[in-house]
Amino acid sequence: MLCGMRCVQCGYLEDKVIDTRMSKEGNCIRRRRECLRCGYRYTTYEQIERTELRVVKRDNLHEALNREKILRGMIKACEKRPVSMEQLDTAADDIIAELHRDHQREVPSSIIGMKVIEKLQTIDPVAYIRYVSVYRQFQNVDEFIDLIRRMERTSRIFNDPLQRTLSLN
Repeated sequence: MLCGMRCVQCGYLEDKVIDTRMSKEGNCIRRRRECLRCGYRYTTYEQIERTELRVVKRDNLHEALNREKILRGMIKACEKRPVSMEQLDTAADDIIAELHRDHQREVPSSIIGMKVIEKLQTIDPVAYIRYVSVYRQFQNVDEFIDLIRRMERTSRIFNDPLQRTLSLN
């Protein structure tokens, strides 16, 4: 198959595809190519181009959705916690995918915050509390205590089989 990818070695515009594979996640195609002039082999990736989502901030300003900003917030909440970068990368990818699936052009920042909160709650309870305290702008210790008590009640219900059965009925 002749294609029009520019060789990274010599700049020639004709190559042939040697191998094509789906990525592990199934969201892009990896192609090994060989330049027809110099024989240099290189890899290209083909993926779906999404329309750019815009975030509507609390003050009604708009900005581009930024995966790195979401990831930075989660990293900060997980500082000195036993949470791997792989877990956070996966969570950020999941959040971005959900946002693209559920929204066409714009997404309120509050929805992004809630999705981050949901992910952190399943990853690490301390990171969850840290993030919620900043996100909801806690003003005093009582707000922390209330959140922790709600978490304890929820975890007790879902860890006790009898309570789980009673709460689900």
